[in-house]
Amino acid sequence: MNKTIIVSNRLPVSLQLKSGKFEFKASAGGLATGLGSIYKQGENLWIGWPGNAVEDRQQQVEVADELKKLKMAPVFLSKEDIELYYEGFSNETIWPAFHYFTQYINYEDAYWEAYCAVNKKFCDAILAVAEPTDTIWVHDYQLLLLPMMLREALPDATIAFFQHIPFPSYEIIRMLPWRKQLLEGMVGADLIGFHTYDDMRHFLSAVGRILGLSNESGYIQADHRLVNVDSFPMGIDYDKFAQAALSKKTLSKKKKFKDQLGDQKLLITIDRLDYSKGIPQRIRAFDKLLEEREDFHGKVSMIMVVVPSRAKVQSYMKLKKEIDTLVGRINSKYSTLNWVPIHYFYRGFPFEELSAFYSMSDIALVTPLRDGMNLVCKEFVASKTDQDGVLILSEMAGASKELVDAILVNPNDILAVKQAIIDALTMEEAERKSRIGSMQASLRRYDIFQWVDVFMDRLTHVKQKQQEFQSKAIDKPLIEEMVGRFRNAKRPIVFLDYDGTLVGFKTNPGDAYPDQELLQIVDKLASKCEVVLISGRDKETLGKWFEKQRVEMIAEHGVWLKKSDQEDWELYANVDDGWKEDIRQVMEYYVLRTPGAFIEEKHHSLVWHYRKVESGLGDLRMRELFSHLKYMASGHNLQVLEGNMVLEIKRPDINKGRAATAFMRGTAYDFILALGDDWTDEDTFKAMPKDSYTIRVGYDYTQANYNIKNPTEVRKLLSLMVS
Repeated sequence: MNKTIIVSNRLPVSLQLKSGKFEFKASAGGLATGLGSIYKQGENLWIGWPGNAVEDRQQQVEVADELKKLKMAPVFLSKEDIELYYEGFSNETIWPAFHYFTQYINYEDAYWEAYCAVNKKFCDAILAVAEPTDTIWVHDYQLLLLPMMLREALPDATIAFFQHIPFPSYEIIRMLPWRKQLLEGMVGADLIGFHTYDDMRHFLSAVGRILGLSNESGYIQADHRLVNVDSFPMGIDYDKFAQAALSKKTLSKKKKFKDQLGDQKLLITIDRLDYSKGIPQRIRAFDKLLEEREDFHGKVSMIMVVVPSRAKVQSYMKLKKEIDTLVGRINSKYSTLNWVPIHYFYRGFPFEELSAFYSMSDIALVTPLRDGMNLVCKEFVASKTDQDGVLILSEMAGASKELVDAILVNPNDILAVKQAIIDALTMEEAERKSRIGSMQASLRRYDIFQWVDVFMDRLTHVKQKQQEFQSKAIDKPLIEEMVGRFRNAKRPIVFLDYDGTLVGFKTNPGDAYPDQELLQIVDKLASKCEVVLISGRDKETLGKWFEKQRVEMIAEHGVWLKKSDQEDWELYANVDDGWKEDIRQVMEYYVLRTPGAFIEEKHHSLVWHYRKVESGLGDLRMRELFSHLKYMASGHNLQVLEGNMVLEIKRPDINKGRAATAFMRGTAYDFILALGDDWTDEDTFKAMPKDSYTIRVGYDYTQANYNIKNPTEVRKLLSLMVS
């Protein structure tokens, strides 16, 4: 029976050694709560690091046995692994890069080597328990290489990946020397999820520009697989926070805290110590408020919780010192005998005390400089059971895309944050309740359990979509059937497109000439059947390349024909090219605007090439030109075709399908095979009789009966037919 394996850097428990015995403390995190509905079922399990360097073999066995009872399996990391892979590459390279803090990126080769090695450790741990068709859901930036490692070992497995931190723009990701390997690692998954559409968009851009993989509507064609990229905003366990706010323990803590603080408005800020959280900027905004508005003195306090993190790292030590200094200066400047502006806690708090903080605070100030999602703001909103409170939220947090009823601010704009605090303090009760109520309705609906369900449903959908493609993929039984029919046929014919079918694409189209292997394959094929090369290439190029071959050639999508026993080309279709001058002028305008683009003129068409153009810019200009030509085409009875890095305009009544039909007219062929790779070949496929074999190279949607992976596989198939 297939099982689901959850994989993350840390297990949802913390391992502690007490009195010589190992103890496990369960995580209270939202992810652990949501995924509990998966890994606790049936044979499912969770794989990850238990949170301590256990290097003694006997102790490792003991820990593994205990974790097995909890439906978990450990990946043991050494102190060196933790230092180089986790503290090093994960948190000193990926973390600053993905949060846009490029000044903190550490480009250490030793970190990268450790990162690769630990991802391999995780892969080995999974392979020890995984079956070939299991579902494996990998989480977060520490394991970016893992999906492709798993794909290579388990090609039929269902693999998902979710990133919980932001994904940066192409301009940032390109700075990393290992960008290609990281992206290739992620593309090993069937489904790749991010919190926001922006992250998804940045990823697709990077994959297109660095790996050269195009996408359509969030689907990437990666080798012979379809990969879906989508956004899934993560929720919280709403009921847990709403119920906790009303529990006796929380109410008791709340009363105690309120008695100590007296009658004043409270701002709450809760963060892990990190430069991405914008803590100093937030303190400065509060300082500005106190400086300008004496009427708030004694009436407003900030409860600031900073949870310790990476205390030995220089940049974090510097940040801690800056926060301490800012808080100390404000408190010494404004404090009175019965009022302290900032209640600063550098430590974590038990859940009930955090719940009390949320519940009793009037305003939550959540202003990270960059955050994948940020769940603190959602926890605050869920805890306001009286529906009275105000959320001030950074535009740079993923949650801002959902919580649009918060007061949204740019965290770098100190004056705007100060004004937001004033607006929150003076907001009418009806507006406060309306805003919180609206956000609560959204959070209640899109909670952590809904997030898990939607993600898993999407994963199922992607696999079904892949199978639609795979059902048309050429397999061994089909090849055997085809070869058998070919060898028994008395009058076989094979139609072959050239670029993208027999050869791969080249930056310079002139470099895609046939190599010796291809010429030998075509020669052998021509000795056993009628071979028709049907290409968009001009007749001069095609004629020169296959000058000595016994093949029929149809050039320029059906304009020219050259029989194997003829010296000269004959015009296969009458064409009027009076439209060319107007179209050429438009194309030349786009060439001038697009370095690397050029125009190819054929007898019946004009082709705008952009293979040499900077990735992204070429697509943009092509879309502009496509729209422009579409408009002009209607007045000239022309057709605009989008090919592989080309845009071609021609008469609609001239196409490969019409040419192929005309060629076969009057002859009874008992075996017909047509191979092509783009939309111009769809006309050929449509024109073929029902009992033909029509095969599209690549895994796009097609009128063809079957798909084949690439030109290399095409050559293998043709070689089998003639061997």
